Amino acid sequence: MESILTVEQLSVSFTRYSRGLARTELSAVRDLSLTVEPGRVTALVGESGSGKSLLAHAILHLLPRNAQVSGTLLYDGAPLTRDRAETLRGREIALIPQGVTWLDPMMKVGPQVRRGRVDAASRARCREVLDRYGLGPQVEELYPFELSGGMARRVLIACAVMERPRLIVADEPTPGLDVRTAKRILGHFRELAEEGAGVLFITHDLELALTVAHKLVVLYEGQTVEELSPTRFRAGEGLAHPYTRALWHAIPENNFL
Repeated sequence: MESILTVEQLSVSFTRYSRGLARTELSAVRDLSLTVEPGRVTALVGESGSGKSLLAHAILHLLPRNAQVSGTLLYDGAPLTRDRAETLRGREIALIPQGVTWLDPMMKVGPQVRRGRVDAASRARCREVLDRYGLGPQVEELYPFELSGGMARRVLIACAVMERPRLIVADEPTPGLDVRTAKRILGHFRELAEEGAGVLFITHDLELALTVAHKLVVLYEGQTVEELSPTRFRAGEGLAHPYTRALWHAIPENNFL
């Protein structure tokens, strides 16, 4: 199966200046490689601070100006340049961000999901996606500060899928949610994949990743160290890297052995 997203040897570093204009380079991601296929959920798991969110921002070309990026990013087999990412962002490629602060606090939910459009087709599509995530018609008239944390995250997903994207990058979309709500949101990711989208699910929650992913990619200290199926991981098969083995030992079903 051909990949919709290919990341090869991606490295991200940042330039910092200290006293006397001394310049230093901080390496945050090193030789990160993975692929995302249409119709499948790829879960990238790793500890906090391992560079997972930097990958999401690198794909969308949302990194700050002091970031230096090297490596290869391909979308549909062609280079994903900054100009191309800006064209596709919010249309074919959608980001579900980590923080609900991405919602405009001064705009009601309905216009945000519709991106200001008021035609009948946009209104119908908005109602369809909000209803899909359990959000009633009254939610369209609410401001973000009137939403619960779970509702705000579902609104972010609705905003992301409004345009029926082909690639969805979900950056830690479940923190702070109860297990039931989190699993329901992940079920929606599976549905999106079944409809043909490629989903990159970025998380530090291994248990949630195992419930939804078709493929598990392990990130350690900014570098991908393992790629395997959830079935093989649960069985403890092919765990080549010490960090992956440590993750396996840490899950409750293995009694933290």
